[in-house]
Amino acid sequence: MLIDMDTVTIIRVQWGWGCAAPLYISSSLAWLCYPQSQTHHLPSPNRATEVEGRFFQDSSPSREPSLPMAEHGALLLLLLMALAVTMAPPSAAFLVQPQPNLLTYHNGAVLSGDIPVSILWYGRFTPAQKAVVSDFLLSLSAPPRGAPSSSPSPSVAQWWSSINRLYLSKAAAVSKNGANGAGARNARVVLAGQVSDEACSLGKNLKMSQLPALAAAARPAKAGGIALVLTAQDVAVEGFCASRCGHHGSYGGGAGSSSRAAYAWVGNPAAQCPGQCAWPFHQPTYGPQAPPLVPPSGDAGMDGAVISVASMVAGAVTNPFGDGFYQGDRAAPLEAATACAGVYASGAYPGYAGRLLVDAATGASYNAHGARGRKYLLPALFDPDTSACSTLV
Repeated sequence: MLIDMDTVTIIRVQWGWGCAAPLYISSSLAWLCYPQSQTHHLPSPNRATEVEGRFFQDSSPSREPSLPMAEHGALLLLLLMALAVTMAPPSAAFLVQPQPNLLTYHNGAVLSGDIPVSILWYGRFTPAQKAVVSDFLLSLSAPPRGAPSSSPSPSVAQWWSSINRLYLSKAAAVSKNGANGAGARNARVVLAGQVSDEACSLGKNLKMSQLPALAAAARPAKAGGIALVLTAQDVAVEGFCASRCGHHGSYGGGAGSSSRAAYAWVGNPAAQCPGQCAWPFHQPTYGPQAPPLVPPSGDAGMDGAVISVASMVAGAVTNPFGDGFYQGDRAAPLEAATACAGVYASGAYPGYAGRLLVDAATGASYNAHGARGRKYLLPALFDPDTSACSTLV
């Protein structure tokens, strides 16, 4: 094992006496503990004596170690530590094991039962563009039990059933012990209504703080529903493209209030960032420039928007108020779909969406059948039981 002394970092921890003990050694770094609690970067062995002067402890103030002695002592110490670690069992090299950061239930509210979704079309959308999204929402609900399925397999309804199986059923089970998911049951999305604001009443440069007002204008049918705001391709929203393709949150009353409501926003990325928010139907902004896939609807921007709508609706149902199912920082969580960003089928890896189905007539790539003969590309959903992304194909 070679240790580059130009990159040695010394961590000093309060031990109460003048010895050095190894915490961890990799092939390029040595971590040492010393009798204080500061960190120094030592660019060379010579500076070790200048900064620390404590590689050797001596009770006599008149006996200072010479520079060569300190230098040789440091080298000898590091070599002995390297030898000890290489001879020790693997577990000895890692004294502190980080806890995995899993996507878990935080005992908060989830949406379940009939979930009315009201749409606000902000800006100009064609009837064909509106139909792409509205047909997707209609596709989420499975037909009544005993009725024949209107969509072949794999279907959008099957994708949504994974939300019920992987998330809402767990919230219902935990609620028996007093969690806020009490009464959670299967979620059935219902398209409640659509409102248009073609004149862009709040302008075409929106702040995130304005989204709740637009959500309220969507006139959601009742508490427990979702107001879905879709902005046209010429409407700029704060953070759109730079850090997000969509967003979901809540508005109305405070925590625990019955008037609190969930909303989601998604922008049409066709003109602003198709390489970021319409991939894989457009070449990516960064990375290998593989040919884009053919969008099922023929509109790359709207098919990309459907991917974001699916992700945001899944997040709004499983984590509507920030205390449901999520992983990581509550302020910037990974959720049911966003934890699997870029994964659409088996075999996916960064820059490759996976082994998708291809329409023989149009060449379009998809992974789910929807209502009215539609085909959609939907994101994989994170499975908390296996800590893996679950795909339809």
